[in-house]
Amino acid sequence: MASFPAFVNENDIAKARSIGDLLTPAAPFDQKSGRETWTVAFAPDGSYFAWSQGHRIVKLVPWSQCLSSFLLVGNSVNNVANRRLSRQNSDGQQKNVPREHTIDCGDIVWGLAFGSSVPEKQSRCVNIEWHRFKFGQDQLLLATGLNNGRIKIWDVYTGKLLLNLMDHTEIVRDLTFAPDGSLILVSASRDKTLRVWDLKDDGNMMKVLRGHPSWVYSSSFSPDSSILCSVGANKAVFLWDMDKYTMIRKLEGHHNDVVCCEFSPDGALLATASYDTRVIVWDPHIGVVLLELGHLFPPPTPIFAGGANDRWVRSVSFCHDGLHIASICDDRMVRFWSIDETSPQAVAPLSNGLCCAFSTDGSVLAAGTRDGSVHFWATPRKISSLQHLCRMSLRRVLSTQEVEKLPVPSRMVQFLSYRII
Repeated sequence: MASFPAFVNENDIAKARSIGDLLTPAAPFDQKSGRETWTVAFAPDGSYFAWSQGHRIVKLVPWSQCLSSFLLVGNSVNNVANRRLSRQNSDGQQKNVPREHTIDCGDIVWGLAFGSSVPEKQSRCVNIEWHRFKFGQDQLLLATGLNNGRIKIWDVYTGKLLLNLMDHTEIVRDLTFAPDGSLILVSASRDKTLRVWDLKDDGNMMKVLRGHPSWVYSSSFSPDSSILCSVGANKAVFLWDMDKYTMIRKLEGHHNDVVCCEFSPDGALLATASYDTRVIVWDPHIGVVLLELGHLFPPPTPIFAGGANDRWVRSVSFCHDGLHIASICDDRMVRFWSIDETSPQAVAPLSNGLCCAFSTDGSVLAAGTRDGSVHFWATPRKISSLQHLCRMSLRRVLSTQEVEKLPVPSRMVQFLSYRII
């Protein structure tokens, strides 16, 4: 068994450039489990990086400070971040200067998510006369999903606890905010449910989404917040209408538990990672498979893929350029893929990797491990073509069905629907 197809020379694959690490401090006590970094997250505005350090602790670090600590003198990634920080500091209206915080959540942390508010997005609640919390435009929140089923909401700038949400009966495995600034939060749990919370209504639970036959591992919003993808045990990949809170369809193609999912920046693609050794890239609008990214060759049979195969894919993340995907696999490797190829563009060694996420500008990938540490790599550079930028602009507002009705040549329809990359 190999990690790459026979036609690929492993020596020809580029080596991703490591730019730094954040190491967890030594635990004050010996414990076999509880030290894992299950989640890493970047704030939507690029101001903060957060990771679950293990043993109940979440670390919040200003991202520009984090990059500076890597001593990347003259590096373009660091220069971009520093220029952004300079612009923020020169802005007279900048109210909150990022500061480092260490948060004790009281239990093992499984899920993390940043949320920011947009004033024009009103709460969906009926009673709008009085609220305990009024979130302004400059508010930045961190949601933490815990081992005991609770969800704690923190003020990122002060590190203070704001809300304690209690309804799940098992581990809250994953959290995701709607990207439209509404502060709608979705939690995925081992109690087989997804729950929808309105933080603008003091954390009121609006809806319970049922349908998963077993554990729910992860969920992700489409960029326009209209669709939610949830994945879980027993090969489950579900799409939900978040206006009606109804299931749209099930996507069938994986042979083992599906543990991570993420939409492309334009919402035209959906990537799912599974223990069956594959990442599948779907067209979520019509439910078809567009691309399979394999981590074991020759590809395993469904029976072998459905068990312990030493190539479980733990995490997948879509870069914000819409051209790159990163995956974390149990074969001690992180892979950077281009959406127009079935073999990796670059690789890097990583032992015991569990999760990954691209920075807000897409220039850096962060990956968390079982020992509570985080490792960072520079994203392979690829200049987006004008055609791809135009495609992303169109696909942000047009579904696949609408693209197929456009009065344009069929080859253009195929390109816009990602059937021709």
